[in-house]
Amino acid sequence: MIAASPRLAAVRRAIDAVDGGSLLLLAVRGRLAEAAGRCKREQAVAIRDPAREARVHARAQRLGARLGLSQDTARAALALAIDDACRRQQVADDLGQGTPAALRATIGAMHDHAHEPAWERLLLRSLPPPRRLAPLLRAVPPSIVHRLLRQACLRVLAQAMVRGDLDFMHDRRLGIEVTDLGLRWTVAIADGGLQVDDGEADASVRGTATDLLLLAARVEDADTLFFQRRLMLTGDTELGLTVRNLLDRLPWETVPLGVRIGLNRGARLARLARQLHRDGA
Repeated sequence: MIAASPRLAAVRRAIDAVDGGSLLLLAVRGRLAEAAGRCKREQAVAIRDPAREARVHARAQRLGARLGLSQDTARAALALAIDDACRRQQVADDLGQGTPAALRATIGAMHDHAHEPAWERLLLRSLPPPRRLAPLLRAVPPSIVHRLLRQACLRVLAQAMVRGDLDFMHDRRLGIEVTDLGLRWTVAIADGGLQVDDGEADASVRGTATDLLLLAARVEDADTLFFQRRLMLTGDTELGLTVRNLLDRLPWETVPLGVRIGLNRGARLARLARQLHRDGA
């Protein structure tokens, strides 16, 4: 067997990293689907919603086209994710409808065992640390990154913008620097809306991807992260502190439930992955 060239070996390692990340995202999506299933049962809503599935597929087709994916690939990927979600929700639904108590306990134990922390640890241990993903992420066109980040910020800050809580940000620019990924963006409120670009910032928050995610998800508080110097504030300190205080006061319940669940779960998984890498587990 001919040994792979260094370039091919590096590309293969990157592919392996992407595969691991895809599986991790699929697992997180499954947990969110289980949460959606519980909401459906509480509201007596059918497990499958053809109209919702059609919208999800249509959105995937549009996003896939912008990312250069074929329609067949986007359709197949979403079909797999939707089938997994429906299976998870149906299993949970069956547990609560006409199933003997002993059988519910047995099936429930089997279902929980499939997602126990040991499984998560095995998957997370196989993923590379964020700094090894930096070259891949930097290869993504900035326009796509800016659009996705803008959409994420709007999901979290929509109510605050309506209330006028962000008016102080007009013509002010806040930078976000992800040190281990080598990425930076600037967020601003201008022309009546939220903008994301690569311009200069009046103040910047610097930290690793994991610590910034822990802050966004409120898994760890800002005071602790800044006191331990895991996050750094540079530039216009007054602007940075005002933004930080605003985020601390932001009513968490106004953030969409799916976003809250995704942020919380993602932050905890990222923290566990970092600990596993540090421990060499």
